[in-house]
Amino acid sequence: MEWPPHITVATIVQRNDKYLFVEEFDNGRIVLNQPAGHLEPGETLFEAAIRETLEETAWRIELKGISGIYQYQSPHNEVTYHRITFVAGPVEQVGIAIDPDIRDVHWLGLDEIEDYEMRSPMVRQCITDAMSTCLPLSFIKHLT
Repeated sequence: MEWPPHITVATIVQRNDKYLFVEEFDNGRIVLNQPAGHLEPGETLFEAAIRETLEETAWRIELKGISGIYQYQSPHNEVTYHRITFVAGPVEQVGIAIDPDIRDVHWLGLDEIEDYEMRSPMVRQCITDAMSTCLPLSFIKHLT
């Protein structure tokens, strides 16, 4: 197991009955994931979530709350990931190039995601949790 754990953020962005997903390659397979990525040095968790969503989808978002904090050890690389998942609303799509690791961006309903393989079990779990839990953003304290 690789240590220390990797701190990541993800966003559950909902528009009507559809959720924003990215289609990407992971270990030679095409998988579905929320916009997500690693916390960068000097960045707040909020900034990381907004940046990753913009880089991967070309969507500006507004964070609304926190749906969960997850710990997951990948069987592919044995890395432990700590994921903070935010609930967000779409603001606008902008004309920028998305991350080259992203194959496609989709707005999908829950019934439509069954046709895809998920990057990890966190993908479905985060959506389920976001439907019932939304802690205020003030739950996270950024101290300086």
